[in-house]
Amino acid sequence: MKLKLAIDPDIVALMAAEVAAGERAVTAAMRQAGTGLKSAWRGQITGAGLGTRLANSIRSASFPKSGESLNAAALVWSNAPVIIGAHDTGPLIRSKNGFWLAIPTPVAGKSSRGGRITPGEWERRTGLRLRFIYRRRGPSLLVAEGRLNTKGRAVASKSKTGRGVVTAPIFLLVPQVKLPKRLDLARDAERAHDAVPGLIVVNWEGRRLL
Repeated sequence: MKLKLAIDPDIVALMAAEVAAGERAVTAAMRQAGTGLKSAWRGQITGAGLGTRLANSIRSASFPKSGESLNAAALVWSNAPVIIGAHDTGPLIRSKNGFWLAIPTPVAGKSSRGGRITPGEWERRTGLRLRFIYRRRGPSLLVAEGRLNTKGRAVASKSKTGRGVVTAPIFLLVPQVKLPKRLDLARDAERAHDAVPGLIVVNWEGRRLL
């Protein structure tokens, strides 16, 4: 008597196909999770009024770069981590030298490099000297004697009579500033993490239906 055992369909082939389906599902799920988190972070940043330029500093990448893997992963990061981190944590900012933080008023104008101007740059640009005024209540001041031009900026006066000369507050001086927390990146990261199992199942089942 001869016994012949035949397994149809081929279990080995079925297992290999299932592993391949799993690799495709995991890889697709991680790509979707990474792209979704990038979009969520960018939306938070623009929604907080921080601008599209900072929002576009959020990038994402998935691994492996090509092919599929059960160990696929996604990475989402910012090219401006210090700025993003500050708005995410709301830190207390103090002067590096332990004295004052100089906050320019509207009459100070902006730096030639863009952004906030410093007292040193302001004096070099205008040729005026800043004078310190201490106040017990409220921020102390750096002021200058000059005139306000048509743009409302403090500039040197050419008047010999002193006509139009004003004492303008150029900088407010404070010992520290608490930056408000405007982002909650961990919230969206947790949501993306929790969504991964569901994405894997959807991609796996979707492949079977094709």
